[in-house]
Amino acid sequence: MRSDFHFFSEHINAMASVFSVEKFPDGSYGNILLVTGNSIFFKKSEDDHDKIGEEALYKTDFSPNEPYENYMPKDKNFEDFCFRSAILGETLHTYIHPERMPLWLHLTAIPLKSDKENIGYCAFVQSFSEAPDYSLMTNTTPDIAANVLQICMKLRGADDFMQTINEVIADIRKLCNAEFCCILTTDFAQRKCSVLCESLRENVSHNTMKDYIDDDFFNVVDTWHGTIAGSTCAIIKDKQDWDYLKETNPVWYNTIKPAGAESIILFPLRYRKETIGFIWALNFDVSNAMKIKETLELTTYFISSELASHQLFNRLEMLSSQDVLTGVLNRNAMNNRIDVLVADQEHFGDAVGIIFADLNGLKQINDNEGHFAGDLLLKDAALTLQKHFPDYEIYRAGGDEFMVLAVEPDEAVFAEKTKRFMTATASPEGVCFAVGSSYKTIGTIRKAMQTADANMYANKEEFYLKYPERRR
Repeated sequence: MRSDFHFFSEHINAMASVFSVEKFPDGSYGNILLVTGNSIFFKKSEDDHDKIGEEALYKTDFSPNEPYENYMPKDKNFEDFCFRSAILGETLHTYIHPERMPLWLHLTAIPLKSDKENIGYCAFVQSFSEAPDYSLMTNTTPDIAANVLQICMKLRGADDFMQTINEVIADIRKLCNAEFCCILTTDFAQRKCSVLCESLRENVSHNTMKDYIDDDFFNVVDTWHGTIAGSTCAIIKDKQDWDYLKETNPVWYNTIKPAGAESIILFPLRYRKETIGFIWALNFDVSNAMKIKETLELTTYFISSELASHQLFNRLEMLSSQDVLTGVLNRNAMNNRIDVLVADQEHFGDAVGIIFADLNGLKQINDNEGHFAGDLLLKDAALTLQKHFPDYEIYRAGGDEFMVLAVEPDEAVFAEKTKRFMTATASPEGVCFAVGSSYKTIGTIRKAMQTADANMYANKEEFYLKYPERRR
């Protein structure tokens, strides 16, 4: 049989190989063996071996009917592809970019006749390319193309990214006929993750993902790359898959199985070789698994790009309004905020409180201990302000000067908070401020700023009269 398959493969003028799949009576599969391949397959595999898998781990000399993982990384999606073709008799096609490869893979699987009841065979015809071929990416069934196009049009035409991405995740959940669908953003450098959006089917008793996110949840997220194992995604849809997950990733298994998971499909969201998030569907329509997988393989390509653009815009916006050293708002944001308040005629008569707080002794710290120590003091100063005024807006007006803006209807509350802050930061030991405040209407906010600034300088003079050694 092997010689017949080899003769067949050599008559294909492209990379061609034949795999056998062992079928068990319960419908699951066992060993998957590389039966043979043509000369093009072996030459191309050898030439690109460092791109296909880690050279030290996989054989380059071929022996027929050996486990496929002797020659390439183990891949559950590849195994499912073989099973569906060799055992279920399906002709399959895919164009993918596995995470482990710097290559795009164009693959067609064709079922072959078998003379053994418990063994099936399939032929693979494939090609590699380092750059994506967009004509192949769009070579899909009309219904998949329509679903992907609808999602892409929503994303590209969005004025409000968050509103649109919430609509998109609801569309994806319905497409998967899933109970739950979610996009999680990740920062592997900081070991943090957060829920971007989620959709839950009505009348389903399932907690939202936000209920599960805590400081330890990233430990679960950190295991997902290992489960995806360099492929395009992870699909858990039957007992054999769950048993494999329990063996290879008990951390995730013990988290998700008790939560009522019966099936799950998980895709990484990658942009320029960096994982920026994950998307998954829980308890989806497993009878439609291949169509869902092919749809999400295309969809995630576009979602990743739009998400990366959104994150870049947010970072730029944050940099334009946030003080990089202390994390509070910067002078640019302060000036813009004042302009907006003054222009708001509707709230012209509303009350506003202003506090100017100038850090005492910063120059002395810089001169005696260095600018690194001075930067630490500025960071501590910002944290102190945030601790005392968690509900107010805090700005670094420049250098060692901060401004607190409080749209506060109760003058007594504002005065009491200001008094407690002044008492707590009056000592020259630690974070020490010269403080001035004013309470007026929004219409006279610039006058309030002038008054608060003058009061602050008066307070600073009192401090240096008391502690002359700290004078700048």
